[in-house]
Amino acid sequence: MKWTEVSVQTANEAVEAVSNILVEAGSEGVSIEDIQDFLQVLDDGFGQIWALDEADFSKEGVIIKAYFPETLFLPEILPEIKERILKLTTYGLTIEPNTLTIHEVAEEDWATSWKKYYHALKITRFLTIVPAWEDYTPRHLDERVIRLDLGLAFGTGAHPTTHLSLQALENSVRGNETILDVGTGSGVLSIAAKALGAGKVYAYDLDEVAVQSAYDNIQLNDYAKDVHISANDLLKGIEIEADIVVANILAEVIVPLIPDAWRVLKPGGLFLTSGIIKDKKESILTHLTEQGFEIVQILQRGDWVAVTAQRPIEEE
Repeated sequence: MKWTEVSVQTANEAVEAVSNILVEAGSEGVSIEDIQDFLQVLDDGFGQIWALDEADFSKEGVIIKAYFPETLFLPEILPEIKERILKLTTYGLTIEPNTLTIHEVAEEDWATSWKKYYHALKITRFLTIVPAWEDYTPRHLDERVIRLDLGLAFGTGAHPTTHLSLQALENSVRGNETILDVGTGSGVLSIAAKALGAGKVYAYDLDEVAVQSAYDNIQLNDYAKDVHISANDLLKGIEIEADIVVANILAEVIVPLIPDAWRVLKPGGLFLTSGIIKDKKESILTHLTEQGFEIVQILQRGDWVAVTAQRPIEEE
């Protein structure tokens, strides 16, 4: 079977949004080639070893490669993809250089081309993400292994927004919490929450492809199989009382989510947000404090920021 590889060269801040557009257009898999992510991992102090050849990466922006089966008629799909990517600028995202190229690949090339970039990735002292196809033995008794099939959805742990979300979770989960994961993507944050000792975890995503991807990844981790996963538009209609709400999504989507996060959180509950480009940090902090949240912690990695906010125990 023949496949068509669609490569989009874009800015780092648009990676997750563009990836989602390609998956929703019918891509059977995406790979993200960003040399900065891998150089950050190499220099993160954990001593992680990666097989990295800098010649594989662009020096300008990030390259996202999506793979479409020959049964799809791309001339009908590509104009919509281009239009949706251009619309990302209305959300304040930079998309330059915004180039798109296509070429055919053989099935065996598609199946293995992106796997060479992904190996066991130690995110924090306790959390390590391991591709489903790789053998891995934990290095110490406290290490929690998260297995992911990285073929479809973003949220691998290599991207700074996911990395920051996982750090914020590790800093926040104490055990038996009820957690709502909004915009779950690959399901990695829900799985990590269970690995860290959370009680009930509910994962939501508007995209049915992401819901299926999260479900498949959850099945790879026995300790996380009781995660509740379903399609939902943010927290609309959700009435579950939560100890923690976590959302790794665009800043522009976090803003309308803030009132619903406040509504479902118990007094003292935590709202963990990531996916915030640093230029949007002050805006998010303002919206959170205007709602009544108290800022507990701000984490930053490169141009990306994660914020932990708390609904006060005693409200005025």
